[in-house]
Amino acid sequence: MNDRDTIEEKIAGHRARLAVIGLGYVGLPLALAFVEEGFSVVGLEKDEEKAARLNRGESYIDDIPSSRLAQAVESGFHATLEEGEALEGADAILICVPTPLKVTKDPDISYILEASQAASRHLGRALVVLESTTYPGTTEEVVLPILAEGGRTVGLDFFLAFSPERVDPGNKDYGVHNTPKVVGGVTARCTELAVLLYGMVAEQVVPVSSPRVAEMSKLLENTYRVVNISLVNELAQLCQRMRIDLWEVIRAASTKPYGFTPFYPGPGMGGHCIPIDPFYLSWKAKAYDFDLRFVELAGQINDSMPYFVLDLVAEALNNQSKPVRGSRILVLGVAYKQDIADVRESPALKILPMLAERGATVEYCDPLVPSIKLQDGVLVSTPFTLEKVAEADCVLLLTAHRAFPFAEIAACSRLVVDTRNAFAGIAGEQIVRL
Repeated sequence: MNDRDTIEEKIAGHRARLAVIGLGYVGLPLALAFVEEGFSVVGLEKDEEKAARLNRGESYIDDIPSSRLAQAVESGFHATLEEGEALEGADAILICVPTPLKVTKDPDISYILEASQAASRHLGRALVVLESTTYPGTTEEVVLPILAEGGRTVGLDFFLAFSPERVDPGNKDYGVHNTPKVVGGVTARCTELAVLLYGMVAEQVVPVSSPRVAEMSKLLENTYRVVNISLVNELAQLCQRMRIDLWEVIRAASTKPYGFTPFYPGPGMGGHCIPIDPFYLSWKAKAYDFDLRFVELAGQINDSMPYFVLDLVAEALNNQSKPVRGSRILVLGVAYKQDIADVRESPALKILPMLAERGATVEYCDPLVPSIKLQDGVLVSTPFTLEKVAEADCVLLLTAHRAFPFAEIAACSRLVVDTRNAFAGIAGEQIVRL
């Protein structure tokens, strides 16, 4: 029995040892899915506090209850700060690290480089899969040369593939098991092994011809959403001037049984993927003397939404003969979407400081986010009370957590600016909707 057959047999027999680099919103659910299928999994996590919490069975991910994590720890799963402990002897290494943007909105792949170099230092005859969302070509142009150092040959000495993460935080209907997994290997053998591995935890695995196709597929998914959300956000600005209820317009258009998919406006897009991924694609396109004008325009519209919300608040206060300066503004919700604690790229992180800069006294309440880091320090969530609502000159709803009693808020508020249509069906002249 040769080494190649050994890897395949280990995966098929659920005996493969897996290492997951990065235990965030992507890596942790994936690691637990493999643990629950009987695989031995070790996580490499740079954050000492997070690693300690994981090893105590304490989850910091919305979709992972601590009880589930504790069971995984009892089954042998653990996190470590030591790359040798995690990577030495691994049959498969899954890279699930962040891919943020620089201030200039160029890709920052430093975490991918660091993870790839760590994998290379301990690489045996193993399968390496990059899951981090990135520009087309990263797997073959960046990761492959690092792993091939020392004369190793891909498809023989090691195997490399890209499989884009499709995590949707807070989604109760779709997770690791029932979300189809796209896989593109550098060689046919790489694809075969990656398909086999992910087939252990995913109901459907979709092989494609190359890592570049898999990389582009993820960017297409998120760019599609960015463009459509930006479209309705631009229409929201127009409808505000025309005194047309865009939410009613969308409901009417949605009655068409074909050719229309509803998207909804908001204070701006958040999360790790949606606001960032199109800029990865736009940056890469420039290497081919191609400007993605449509995508870049969509990004500009999204970036403008916090400023539009600021103007909406100012106009609403002005209509009550109040300036922004000196007004008490209570912001409800700072997470980037409903019923999760994730504030990555949340528009609230821009809106709160801008309100303060205009002289408002700003507090926020989010039952899921106890504090947020802003440029000038840490802001702590205030406990929600109807008395606090009644005292505010303006209640600004940025995240429609189900925990908020919208009808009661409307009943005792002086002014509500609703960016999520959470107060739909609730009458009141004091309610201003995006």
